[in-house]
Amino acid sequence: MRKMDLKRLMWVWKKLSNMENINLDDCLTEFEFEGQKQRVSFVETMNVTDRVTCDVYKIDNDETKDLGIIKVQSGFKTPLQKVLKGDRTVEGYISGIGKLVVSKKDGEDKTYEVKEGDSLSVNVEIGEKMQWQAGDEPLVAYEVCFPPFEEGRYENIPEEVVKASK
Repeated sequence: MRKMDLKRLMWVWKKLSNMENINLDDCLTEFEFEGQKQRVSFVETMNVTDRVTCDVYKIDNDETKDLGIIKVQSGFKTPLQKVLKGDRTVEGYISGIGKLVVSKKDGEDKTYEVKEGDSLSVNVEIGEKMQWQAGDEPLVAYEVCFPPFEEGRYENIPEEVVKASK
């Protein structure tokens, strides 16, 4: 029998009590970032918005950063978020079809189109805005936060504000 830690057992209990189907094999145990494989431990799944979730992981033996695996269903997008704080925010592509749009401080939008086989890793600076958008297939991306994510790191920008400013 596989040994599970308390957090994973609590996660299983939470999922089962909500009558959700789970697959423990969906949880990562390691993640390659900037050429180095690192062991990770699952913390929780956050519902970001309609059809967007983020699986949160801590990096084992490394308190300087954490990992989010962002899953966006086809035709949906993450909230537009402005980076307010943190030493470094890295957005990267894993699978699917879609794009990452980063709005620079000077107002210029940089769009990174992604599809299977592509590799993408983008540093998003404080004051910049970012948004993942899935295409005809679901999109899976990652986010590494230095230091680990905490409330107040991002500001969600309502779509009405974005439309009004254009």
